[in-house]
Amino acid sequence: MKVKKIDIGIKGLRESLKDFAETWKKLEAGKKVKKEEGIYFDSIDTMRAVLTNNRLLILKTIRERHPQSVYELAKILGRDLKNINQDLKLLSEVGLVTLEKTEMDKKRIIPHVDYGKILLEIPV
Repeated sequence: MKVKKIDIGIKGLRESLKDFAETWKKLEAGKKVKKEEGIYFDSIDTMRAVLTNNRLLILKTIRERHPQSVYELAKILGRDLKNINQDLKLLSEVGLVTLEKTEMDKKRIIPHVDYGKILLEIPV
């Protein structure tokens, strides 16, 4: 099985706007633009606030244990269901977790992590 990866980096507003402007110019000129996937934070502090040890453990547990519900994930980790839900909501908002509602039980949500590696890029 090929290990998928997700890129995470630090990119300030100025750099993000520059990248956007360059991409826009290429599109206007009819050139092909390579799709760049990744998650970027504006500072290391923001990244650390999102990627806490507990949240990284959630990602690892989902990847390795494949829980069939948020409740099962909370039980595996020995954490409060409310706190797990809050962490999953944030991880989902930034694109690190997908949450699937099941057909048979609309209240059951299955968390997924579709990559096996996080690559961190920090400019100096």
